[in-house]
Amino acid sequence: MGLFYSRVELVEQRALWKRQGKTVVFTNGCYDLLHPGHVRLLEQARSLGDVLILALNADASVRRMKGASRPMICEKDRAALALALAAVDAVTIFDEDTPRELIAQVLPDVLIKGADWSHFIAGREEVEAAGGRVLTISLEPGYSTTNIVEGMINQP
Repeated sequence: MGLFYSRVELVEQRALWKRQGKTVVFTNGCYDLLHPGHVRLLEQARSLGDVLILALNADASVRRMKGASRPMICEKDRAALALALAAVDAVTIFDEDTPRELIAQVLPDVLIKGADWSHFIAGREEVEAAGGRVLTISLEPGYSTTNIVEGMINQP
């Protein structure tokens, strides 16, 4: 089971992992209504290193991005769900619209995003400038939180 870190704690822990020679992988998102597509993406991301950090959008950030009816699950509960996954070693929450500032502080060895974000990956420049890799992972067909929510609302 992973651990929850404040931003300061995560930056300190990242320094320790670096001294230990561990490859740190970082990904982020809302992860509202955890589904099999999320789990598979996280498992693939984790396979690329020794440690996987998942940065979750804070509730306010999700609302700004997805609308007033989201998130469906509060940040505290989304973090608890993510921490229960074997693939996730560390969870933190960020309130900004993008995790660019957090990524610049953590400087992971590998930055991962779903392929639907290949047009814009926050933190790409910082990670690549530090010698890290930025990769996209194909999404699991048929899984989208937005589509799941809309399907639930529009069911007869």
